[in-house]
Amino acid sequence: MERMLRGLPASPGIVAGPVHLLRWEVPDVPPRMVSESDVEGELTRFHDAVSGAQDRLRHVRDRAANQAGVEESKIFEVQITMLDDRALNSEVEGFIRERRSAEHAFDLVMLEWRRRFGRASAPMLRERVGDLMDLHIRVLGILLKLPDSDPVDLPKGSNAILVTHDLTPSLTVQLDRDAIAALATDEGTSTSHVAILARSLGLPAVVGLRDATTRLKGNERVVLDGTTGVLVVNPTDEEIAQARLRAEQAAILEESLRSEANVAAQLRGGERIFLRANVDIPEESELAARSGADGVGLMRTEFVVIGRTTMPDEDEQYRAYRRVVDAFAGKPVVIRTFDIGGDKLPVGGFPSEANPFLGWRAIRMCLDQPELFLVQLRALLRAAAHGDVRILLPLVVSVDEVRRTRALIAEAARTLDERGAVFRDRVQVGVMIETPAAAVAADTFVNDADFFSIGTNDLVQYTLAVDRGNVNLANRFTPLHPAVLRLIRQTVEAGRKRGLEVAVCGEMGSQPLTAFVLVGLGIRHLSVAPRAVPSMKRMLRSISAESAREAADAALASSTAAEAERIVRRLLQAAAYDLSPAELGLLGSETGDILGYAV
Repeated sequence: MERMLRGLPASPGIVAGPVHLLRWEVPDVPPRMVSESDVEGELTRFHDAVSGAQDRLRHVRDRAANQAGVEESKIFEVQITMLDDRALNSEVEGFIRERRSAEHAFDLVMLEWRRRFGRASAPMLRERVGDLMDLHIRVLGILLKLPDSDPVDLPKGSNAILVTHDLTPSLTVQLDRDAIAALATDEGTSTSHVAILARSLGLPAVVGLRDATTRLKGNERVVLDGTTGVLVVNPTDEEIAQARLRAEQAAILEESLRSEANVAAQLRGGERIFLRANVDIPEESELAARSGADGVGLMRTEFVVIGRTTMPDEDEQYRAYRRVVDAFAGKPVVIRTFDIGGDKLPVGGFPSEANPFLGWRAIRMCLDQPELFLVQLRALLRAAAHGDVRILLPLVVSVDEVRRTRALIAEAARTLDERGAVFRDRVQVGVMIETPAAAVAADTFVNDADFFSIGTNDLVQYTLAVDRGNVNLANRFTPLHPAVLRLIRQTVEAGRKRGLEVAVCGEMGSQPLTAFVLVGLGIRHLSVAPRAVPSMKRMLRSISAESAREAADAALASSTAAEAERIVRRLLQAAAYDLSPAELGLLGSETGDILGYAV
């Protein structure tokens, strides 16, 4: 087997540890007929497998309740109940009585149920497709005597590298950060859900490995480098020592950056850049506040929902939002309304669609379900009584969506007033610019929006027609493409004319190379992963506005993204001459290496 597997860097860090291989996919089931005398034995085998799966689910549920919370663990309670469904059991028993093996019978029924539920008109049925797949995998695993590879029973301190095809919500709920030291997936890109989650949790990660789950057998020792996107299998003692040395050097660099936490982010010459933090889960808000961020530029509220079977009620949402507001003590906290859809779905969540990124998601779903949206808006207005809360609307393409949202905010305020609740309804409402339509028509929003926030992850995706979660297209996901840069410049100019704040909250703001260009395009508000705040402050303090404008102009004049990257890379190294390539985040496909291997 090839010793070095190359993927995409998703979350920085270097870890050496054993592989915990999780093949969470429906296994192949060969058709098998049994004799008449074996039918009763196959029925018993089926019922024993169901009982065993339920016992396992109870164990998983209890562990998830302790680690992620009772609400998040309810997904497994639902699955336990589904295995008791009389119709499901009856259909499987019917196939077994036709002399099919227990695994063949169960496979046939589950394939049909998943197809039927996926096409159902009732949302409640469509929401169960993800649960059915989990049950399909679990019961077949028992019937086929496959090894149990849930990430549940790893002992704390295992320092394991979790290798799986992709992270589903039900797997995410089970992650134990005291046992899992890093993540590696076949699927995904640097802007996919798993990458965002890994950065939020502070776990080094490599994604887009394509076939790591088939190449590895489990328990191999590996070195994972989340900075360069490489997994080294069965490293030598010397390679492990080199990895530890690099990890120690990274730790020293991180320690030196802590002094930047309380220093303002300003360019050479003194111009201020406001550097805010992206917050995915409320639990990380205190860490984000200690990073020295100037507030929250993006709280992704969908992460309060992912991994659950029910939507959180108003009080639960209020507590989650208030925790973030309190952590930042009066600094701006921009909270995005639910951006559910695309690659961010609750368990089973919402209707499965042929093209979810262009489907019923984000502001569209919220406006089509006003009762759901009003619950969130009331919670936001209540949280706003405790700080500077600003509401951000995702995937807006028309000013009508902003106006309808403002009407719902007014309705939410009336309800709270009638209840005698403490709230504040004078909150800023911003538009997320993440489609070419929104960028081209940015001037149409200026009378109804209080600020713009450019979501570069989706803006690149929609502008270049590149699915940001598709590993086969990862090399085509190029933020420095001239079309993307022109749309950003157009948005900045529309906001500047009206005096609106224009921020960037996508991954372009977290990468020194692209942040350099953004500053040159006129962006003065960036929102980044909390752990990137100190390093971004150091980078910003090392460049001037003039050098950034030169880089932006050069990138805009380039014919291709590759040409722009080469020029900007050279200009950044010249402008930030006192920083190393590592400090500038320039290690990678062109200049980086891991353990002596060229990447």
